[in-house]
Amino acid sequence: MISGSRDKTIKIWNLETGQEKCTLIGHSDWVYAVALTSDGKHVISGSGDNTLKLWNLETGQEKCTLIGHSDLVIAVAVTPDDKYVISGSGDNTLKVWNLETGQEKCTLTGHSDWVYAVALTPDGKYVISGSWDNTLKVWNLETGEVITSFTVDGALLCCAVARDGVTIAVADATGRIHFLRLEGMQT
Repeated sequence: MISGSRDKTIKIWNLETGQEKCTLIGHSDWVYAVALTSDGKHVISGSGDNTLKLWNLETGQEKCTLIGHSDLVIAVAVTPDDKYVISGSGDNTLKVWNLETGQEKCTLTGHSDWVYAVALTPDGKYVISGSWDNTLKVWNLETGEVITSFTVDGALLCCAVARDGVTIAVADATGRIHFLRLEGMQT
Protein backbone atom coordinates (compact mmCIF):
# COMPACT_ATOMS: atom_id res chain seq x y z
CA MET A 1 0.00 0.00 0.00
CA ILE A 2 1.13 3.56 -0.71
CA SER A 3 0.08 6.70 1.16
CA GLY A 4 0.74 10.40 0.74
CA SER A 5 0.67 12.79 3.67
CA ARG A 6 0.62 16.40 4.78
CA ASP A 7 4.06 15.69 6.25
CA LYS A 8 5.26 15.95 2.59
CA THR A 9 6.18 12.26 2.31
CA ILE A 10 5.03 9.12 0.54
CA LYS A 11 5.15 5.91 2.55
CA ILE A 12 5.23 2.36 1.22
CA TRP A 13 3.60 -0.19 3.54
CA ASN A 14 3.72 -3.97 3.79
CA LEU A 15 0.06 -5.02 3.88
CA GLU A 16 0.82 -8.39 5.50
CA THR A 17 2.76 -7.01 8.45
CA GLY A 18 1.42 -3.45 8.59
CA GLN A 19 5.01 -2.23 8.76
CA GLU A 20 6.44 0.69 6.85
CA LYS A 21 8.83 -0.47 4.11
CA CYS A 22 10.23 2.94 3.14
CA THR A 23 9.58 6.67 3.04
CA LEU A 24 9.98 8.76 -0.10
CA ILE A 25 11.07 12.33 0.61
CA GLY A 26 11.24 15.18 -1.91
CA HIS A 27 8.06 17.26 -2.00
CA SER A 28 8.00 20.66 -0.28
CA ASP A 29 4.25 20.62 0.50
CA TRP A 30 1.45 18.15 1.28
CA VAL A 31 1.15 15.07 -0.92
CA TYR A 32 -2.47 14.96 -2.10
CA ALA A 33 -2.42 12.07 -4.57
CA VAL A 34 -0.51 8.92 -5.44
CA ALA A 35 -0.81 6.42 -8.29
CA LEU A 36 1.03 3.19 -8.96
CA THR A 37 2.10 1.98 -12.39
CA SER A 38 0.56 -1.34 -13.45
CA ASP A 39 3.94 -3.10 -13.28
CA GLY A 40 4.32 -1.99 -9.64
CA LYS A 41 7.76 -0.49 -10.28
CA HIS A 42 6.94 3.22 -10.04
CA VAL A 43 4.72 5.54 -8.06
CA ILE A 44 3.64 9.03 -9.10
CA SER A 45 2.83 11.62 -6.45
CA GLY A 46 0.99 14.94 -6.74
CA SER A 47 1.61 17.72 -4.24
CA GLY A 48 0.67 21.16 -2.98
CA ASP A 49 4.07 22.26 -4.29
CA ASN A 50 2.42 22.22 -7.79
CA THR A 51 4.53 19.27 -8.98
CA LEU A 52 4.31 15.58 -9.65
CA LYS A 53 7.20 13.26 -8.90
CA LEU A 54 8.00 9.89 -10.45
CA TRP A 55 9.60 7.47 -8.00
CA ASN A 56 11.43 4.18 -8.57
CA LEU A 57 10.05 1.77 -5.96
CA GLU A 58 13.00 -0.63 -6.24
CA THR A 59 15.54 2.04 -5.28
CA GLY A 60 13.29 4.52 -3.45
CA GLN A 61 14.81 7.28 -5.56
CA GLU A 62 13.05 10.09 -7.38
CA LYS A 63 13.39 9.66 -11.16
CA CYS A 64 12.04 13.05 -12.22
CA THR A 65 9.85 16.00 -11.29
CA LEU A 66 7.01 17.05 -13.58
CA ILE A 67 6.60 20.83 -13.54
CA GLY A 68 3.82 22.74 -15.27
CA HIS A 69 0.81 23.25 -13.02
CA SER A 70 0.32 26.69 -11.46
CA ASP A 71 -1.53 25.35 -8.41
CA LEU A 72 -1.61 22.22 -6.27
CA VAL A 73 -1.88 18.78 -7.85
CA ILE A 74 -4.87 17.02 -6.30
CA ALA A 75 -5.42 13.93 -8.46
CA VAL A 76 -3.30 11.55 -10.54
CA ALA A 77 -4.03 8.52 -12.70
CA VAL A 78 -1.77 6.35 -14.85
CA THR A 79 -2.78 4.93 -18.23
CA PRO A 80 -3.04 1.11 -18.31
CA ASP A 81 0.04 0.89 -20.58
CA ASP A 82 2.08 3.00 -18.10
CA LYS A 83 3.01 5.50 -20.84
CA TYR A 84 1.18 8.54 -19.48
CA VAL A 85 0.06 10.06 -16.21
CA ILE A 86 -2.86 12.47 -16.03
CA SER A 87 -2.93 15.07 -13.27
CA GLY A 88 -5.80 17.20 -11.98
CA SER A 89 -5.03 20.53 -10.35
CA GLY A 90 -6.25 23.56 -8.46
CA ASP A 91 -5.38 25.52 -11.61
CA ASN A 92 -8.62 24.05 -13.13
CA THR A 93 -6.73 21.93 -15.68
CA LEU A 94 -5.69 18.39 -16.35
CA LYS A 95 -2.27 17.70 -17.79
CA VAL A 96 -1.14 14.63 -19.69
CA TRP A 97 2.52 13.72 -19.09
CA ASN A 98 4.76 11.29 -20.96
CA LEU A 99 6.29 9.08 -18.25
CA GLU A 100 9.22 8.02 -20.41
CA THR A 101 10.39 11.55 -21.21
CA GLY A 102 8.90 13.46 -18.26
CA GLN A 103 7.50 16.00 -20.72
CA GLU A 104 4.00 17.46 -20.78
CA LYS A 105 2.06 16.10 -23.76
CA CYS A 106 -0.95 18.45 -23.49
CA THR A 107 -3.21 20.43 -21.17
CA LEU A 108 -6.94 19.71 -21.00
CA THR A 109 -8.95 22.84 -20.27
CA GLY A 110 -12.69 23.15 -19.72
CA HIS A 111 -13.29 23.08 -15.98
CA SER A 112 -13.96 26.38 -14.20
CA ASP A 113 -12.75 25.26 -10.75
CA TRP A 114 -10.37 22.79 -9.09
CA VAL A 115 -10.10 19.32 -10.63
CA TYR A 116 -10.42 16.91 -7.70
CA ALA A 117 -10.76 13.55 -9.43
CA VAL A 118 -9.20 11.78 -12.40
CA ALA A 119 -9.87 8.25 -13.67
CA LEU A 120 -9.29 6.33 -16.89
CA THR A 121 -11.31 3.77 -18.77
CA PRO A 122 -9.66 0.31 -18.71
CA ASP A 123 -8.64 0.64 -22.36
CA GLY A 124 -6.90 3.98 -21.64
CA LYS A 125 -8.81 5.83 -24.37
CA TYR A 126 -10.87 8.13 -22.15
CA VAL A 127 -10.10 10.32 -19.14
CA ILE A 128 -12.84 11.08 -16.61
CA SER A 129 -12.48 14.22 -14.49
CA GLY A 130 -14.53 15.55 -11.59
CA SER A 131 -14.35 19.16 -10.47
CA TRP A 132 -15.41 21.59 -7.78
CA ASP A 133 -17.36 23.28 -10.61
CA ASN A 134 -20.00 20.49 -10.21
CA THR A 135 -19.14 18.86 -13.54
CA LEU A 136 -17.84 15.50 -14.63
CA LYS A 137 -16.18 15.50 -18.03
CA VAL A 138 -15.22 12.64 -20.32
CA TRP A 139 -12.19 13.42 -22.49
CA ASN A 140 -10.78 11.64 -25.52
CA LEU A 141 -7.17 11.09 -24.45
CA GLU A 142 -5.85 11.03 -28.02
CA THR A 143 -7.49 14.29 -29.18
CA GLY A 144 -7.90 16.12 -25.86
CA GLU A 145 -11.53 16.89 -26.69
CA VAL A 146 -14.44 16.73 -24.25
CA ILE A 147 -16.79 13.92 -25.33
CA THR A 148 -19.52 14.68 -22.81
CA SER A 149 -20.17 16.58 -19.60
CA PHE A 150 -22.48 15.89 -16.64
CA THR A 151 -23.55 18.50 -14.07
CA VAL A 152 -24.77 17.83 -10.51
CA ASP A 153 -25.72 19.95 -7.48
CA GLY A 154 -22.41 19.61 -5.66
CA ALA A 155 -18.68 19.61 -6.21
CA LEU A 156 -17.38 16.29 -7.56
CA LEU A 157 -14.70 14.89 -5.29
CA CYS A 158 -13.94 11.39 -6.59
CA CYS A 159 -14.72 9.10 -9.49
CA ALA A 160 -13.99 5.59 -10.68
CA VAL A 161 -14.61 3.60 -13.85
CA ALA A 162 -15.84 0.00 -13.61
CA ARG A 163 -14.01 -2.80 -15.40
CA ASP A 164 -16.75 -2.83 -18.06
CA GLY A 165 -15.35 0.53 -19.24
CA VAL A 166 -18.76 2.19 -19.47
CA THR A 167 -20.01 2.49 -15.88
CA ILE A 168 -18.76 5.49 -13.90
CA ALA A 169 -19.31 6.09 -10.20
CA VAL A 170 -18.85 9.66 -9.00
CA ALA A 171 -19.37 11.15 -5.54
CA ASP A 172 -20.28 14.76 -4.87
CA ALA A 173 -19.89 17.06 -1.88
CA THR A 174 -23.58 16.72 -0.96
CA GLY A 175 -22.99 13.04 -0.14
CA ARG A 176 -24.62 11.63 -3.26
CA ILE A 177 -23.11 8.93 -5.45
CA HIS A 178 -24.03 9.07 -9.13
CA PHE A 179 -23.77 6.15 -11.53
CA LEU A 180 -23.38 6.99 -15.21
CA ARG A 181 -23.07 4.86 -18.32
CA LEU A 182 -21.00 5.87 -21.31
CA GLU A 183 -23.40 4.49 -23.91
CA GLY A 184 -22.29 4.16 -27.52
CA MET A 185 -18.59 4.60 -26.81
CA GLN A 186 -16.03 2.22 -28.26
CA THR A 187 -14.15 0.62 -25.36
